[in-house]
Parts: sequence; structure tokens; C-alpha cells
Amino acid sequence: MSTTWAWVLLTIAGLLEIVWAIGLKYTAGFTKLIPSALTLVTLAASMYLLARASQVLPIGTAYSAWVGIGAFGTAVLGMVLFGESAAPLRLFFLALLLISIIGLKATST
Repeated sequence: MSTTWAWVLLTIAGLLEIVWAIGLKYTAGFTKLIPSALTLVTLAASMYLLARASQVLPIGTAYSAWVGIGAFGTAVLGMVLFGESAAPLRLFFLALLLISIIGLKATST
């Protein structure tokens, strides 16, 4: 697998992490069947794609980027879907997180 393809898989894995993290809010403690099943399926798919990407990319880079994508997207969706704080300082730190993910991609070997 090429490095480019590994980054594509890692990006998809990060997007799936956002889905399962947001899905946790809808499972009601895993008492609702469909949201729980979708959350578990996207969790497994996200982990699988992370594992595949880490066969090519350094694990520190892959894991950090995966967590960063998930954290960034989950925080943004938390603001949009659940009315979480969008304070300027919070947005600043989210921007730093995004810059860090881009930096990891730019400096990966």
C-alpha cells in the first residue's frame, strides 16, 4: 500500500471516529439498539482502518492524526449538534489541533 493510500484510509478512520464518538451520545448508555449497533460498527471500522494505515505510516503519526481528526470533528459537531461552547479560545485551540494534524501529514515519511 502506498503512503498516499494509507493517509486516505487514516482520514476515513478519523471520520469514522467522529461518527462513533457522536454516536455515543445517542446510545443512551448502550440501551438503544440501533444507535448502539451503528456506534459499535463504526468503532470497529475506524480501528480496522487505523490498523491498516499504521502498517505503512509510523504508529505515532497515525495514532496522533487519527485522534486529532476525531477530536477536532467531534468538538465541532458537539458545537453544532449539542450547543457546546464555541468560545474564541476554544476555537483557537481547535485551530491549533488542525494545524498539528496538517503538520503531522506534512512531516511524515
